[in-house]
Amino acid sequence: SLPPGQEVLFVPDRNLGRYAAAQNPDRRIILWDGYCYVHDQIRASDILEAKEEHPAAAVLAHPECRPEVLALADAVASTSGIIRFARESAAREFIIVTEEGLLHQLRKECPDKRFYLASPKLVCPNMKRVTLTKLYQSLYNLGPRVEVPEPVRERAVRAVERMLAIG
Repeated sequence: SLPPGQEVLFVPDRNLGRYAAAQNPDRRIILWDGYCYVHDQIRASDILEAKEEHPAAAVLAHPECRPEVLALADAVASTSGIIRFARESAAREFIIVTEEGLLHQLRKECPDKRFYLASPKLVCPNMKRVTLTKLYQSLYNLGPRVEVPEPVRERAVRAVERMLAIG
């Protein structure tokens, strides 16, 4: 939605930023040098090994993966996009290139299809810290509470409202 020629500082993930830049070649996108280490550690060799083990499987990758991994994917999509692709696809087997937590939902949504994790490295210990008990406690106690100065809160709300207005 930005005017043509407007530079974009893309944070926090350089791989996702590269993917976004490829979808928007008329934009100058400046990449922040951050990344999701779970996605970033997957290499093309991991995908080639998984394809060797499961030659009939389609490769579905999250755009936070490295470009050489995305180049080997049959589809690059968000989490919900991967689920939708698997549900709508005629393929019966899939190699999944994102955090292992997605496998549960995929198997639930498509019980007649098979899903393989591209690598055992696709496990995020930080995501495993979120539990139903912790979620319940935070909602019940309304904490831990994050407080920011009022001017920061106002600017943040405006940014979120502008973002929502685009969609």
